[in-house]
Order: sequence, then structure tokens, then C-alpha cells
Amino acid sequence: MPSPFPGMDPYLEHGARWPDLHHRLISYASEYLQPQLNPKYIARIDERTETSPLGEMFPSDAKVVQPPRQLPVAQTDSGALVADVPQTIRVLDEERRVPYIQIVLVATRSVVTQIEVLSSASKFGWGRDQYLQEQDEILNQPVNLVEVDLHSKPTATFARHFDVIAPQDWRYIISISRQQLRTSVEVYAIPLRDRLPRCVIPLLPEDDDAVLDLPAVLARSYEVGGYDLLLDYSKPPPVSLSKAEEEWMEALLLEKGLRKPLAIVE
Repeated sequence: MPSPFPGMDPYLEHGARWPDLHHRLISYASEYLQPQLNPKYIARIDERTETSPLGEMFPSDAKVVQPPRQLPVAQTDSGALVADVPQTIRVLDEERRVPYIQIVLVATRSVVTQIEVLSSASKFGWGRDQYLQEQDEILNQPVNLVEVDLHSKPTATFARHFDVIAPQDWRYIISISRQQLRTSVEVYAIPLRDRLPRCVIPLLPEDDDAVLDLPAVLARSYEVGGYDLLLDYSKPPPVSLSKAEEEWMEALLLEKGLRKPLAIVE
């Protein structure tokens, strides 16, 4: 069953769902782009490792938490009390691997465009600082940068450098920075009720843009990921919505039969 939402599904922003969705979006976006890139370019998936310092944590969508093991029952030997063996905890820097897409020129193996799908860990706290450092490094190279931000505001995209004129109710944003024109940014600012855009993916200046069909990518991710079996639309979404968004979502889910109308108490 497809998602009931015409665009981004806010229920997919849950920390337990996002890592799986993130990988699917990267994989299927690369797959959809490659036929348009042949034979001059190739879309490859790469990853970087980000590390949080001691005492800092990435948001919960980047963590795996296991319950502590129960200690064994104390035993006695010849009347002497024997201590239980304690667990040893080593405090290490927390790591996460972040996949992204690079469009590479086949002739020279040089990177032409980088496509980032942002997660909440890239938008808050230490993870945001590390991502923005990576972003600055990309922007200082002759590389196009495309940022797909499907996590609710506030955003940490390249558009932060500009006064973005967008609908007041926008929730998601895609930003495009062309390597030959760093003084401007192209954006798709998307309200919750709108479908995702089919967005331009710049290549070398002499070549036409490719087109990333985000609606198709998200639809396939939702279907293959079996999210209709995992998401409970009878409960509130994992993100805060405005009153207007809540009313619109309630009407939508009622129409789709995923919520029941409230009983009228006389």
C-alpha cells in the first residue's frame, strides 16, 4: 500500500525508521539517475565517518542501544563470600557512517556533483557542526552540491546563507548550489500537503541538468520498505505540526480510512 501522504510522510521521520529510509533514498536515487547519466557520468554511493566527541551524542536515529546484561547471582565458597564479576564499560567516541551520492565524470574520475540526504544528526548538535564543516569543504571545490532535507525544520542546508523566500508553511527543502554560481542557491521549499519535486541535478555547465524524481524514489522506498506494515497512523506523528497541518492531516487520514472519527458525546 502506498503512503497516504502526497509528499513526504512525517511518520517516516521517527528515529527508528529513518536510518533504513535514508539508505533506501540514497540507493534508489542513484538508480533512478544513472540512465540519464550514461555514458559520460556515473552515480556512485560513497560514505564518510563522523565521530562525536566524548560526552556528546548523535541524535537517537544514529544510536543502537542494548539493554545491560544482568549480573550473575553471588555464590559462596567454603563460607567465604565471592564477589560478582562486574561489567567493564569502555567509553569510546560514537561513530556513524553517512552515505551520499557522488556523480563522477567517467573520463577523469573527478566528482562533478555531490547529493546529500540530510538526517537529524546532520542538523543538530555536534553532528551539525561536523556536517557544516564538510559542506564548506565541498563549496570550496568546483563541485555542485544538492541537499535533500526531508527532516522537519529548522534546517541546516546551504540556504541558511540566504534569505529564502518561500511559502510560510514550508516544512522540507531541497537546495542546489552550482559550482560556477556560489552567490545564489536554487531551492524547492515544500509544505507538508504538497508532493515532493522532481528536482534538477546540475552536471558540468555544458550539459543539461539531470532530473531526480523524488516522488518516485520516495514511493519505491515506502513500498519496498514495507512501511505501511510498520507505521501506526492512528497515533500522532513523531514531529510537531502546526494547527493547520494537524487539521489537514486529520482530514487526510480520515479520508484514507486510517483514522476513525471522534465519537460525539451528547
